[in-house]
Amino acid sequence: MTATGFVFHPLFLQHLTGPDHPERPERVLSIHHRLKEGGVLADLDTLEPVPVETSWLEKVHDPQYVQHVRESCEAGRPLLDSADTIISPGSWNAALLAAGGALQAVDRVMAGDWGQAFVACRPPGHHAERNVAMGFCLFNNIAVAASYLRIHHGLERVAIVDWDVHHGNGTQHTFEADPSVLFISMHQWPLYPGTGRADEQGRDKGRGATLNCPMDPGSGDDAYLKVFDSQVLPALERFAPQAILVSAGFDAHRNDPLSATLVTGEGYRRMSRSLLDLAASCCDGRVVSLLEGGYNLEALAESVEIHLQEMRQTRAGS
Repeated sequence: MTATGFVFHPLFLQHLTGPDHPERPERVLSIHHRLKEGGVLADLDTLEPVPVETSWLEKVHDPQYVQHVRESCEAGRPLLDSADTIISPGSWNAALLAAGGALQAVDRVMAGDWGQAFVACRPPGHHAERNVAMGFCLFNNIAVAASYLRIHHGLERVAIVDWDVHHGNGTQHTFEADPSVLFISMHQWPLYPGTGRADEQGRDKGRGATLNCPMDPGSGDDAYLKVFDSQVLPALERFAPQAILVSAGFDAHRNDPLSATLVTGEGYRRMSRSLLDLAASCCDGRVVSLLEGGYNLEALAESVEIHLQEMRQTRAGS
């Protein structure tokens, strides 16, 4: 029986964004506290990651951009490229650890040491473009992980499921011409960053390997599960991925301050369960989830706990 992995590092807290910023250190603290108090953490295999080698960042980001991030953090600049992406001197190390944690989780899952894993990282990543930071994101952690699975582990097909309430523009643009990476996004429309229309389906050889599922404001569990069952799962079944990565934002929750969707913890439970069941049938259960959004601390912590409970249940049934 394999373990469920949980990746966290105290230095994630050193990415300081200010007390009024939605993406603040208390997010991962609330998750850690909830898991510890509820007894879930004791049943997980925990790992403190090491920093990623910058060569892996450069698979999805321009080298000049990577250097720009480093220099900006070390110089103590307050912003990076956009007004919402605040940085501090500790942001560089936190960002390296976030991407490094994703790769170490991938290694553990691919080795069979872990069945599934959750990376409680910050800063988040899915808005980061090849040479632009935006939407609270510095490096695109999940894109780096997908590239690593393709190059280092030699997988031919990797799927990314993004259920953050905001469209993962950076991830889509990284892989939109690549047929080996299936990108699926469920996100409120219209909403920041303004991308993710249903007719955005990839380009060139990658056309058809992007599936956008815009959700109306006010969409709750029933609407999300209907789309999940009718569009997301069939697309995954057709693609037959060898591993699944999840951009696990929980800001579609009904209590989140940055969205107008109405998903509950039960909705996340059912989506998690369906995705894990499919993974068991197509890729030996290999799922690695990376934290993206989620800005109501209680709702975020509850949703992550539920997601991990479903991973543990998968482990118990293996």
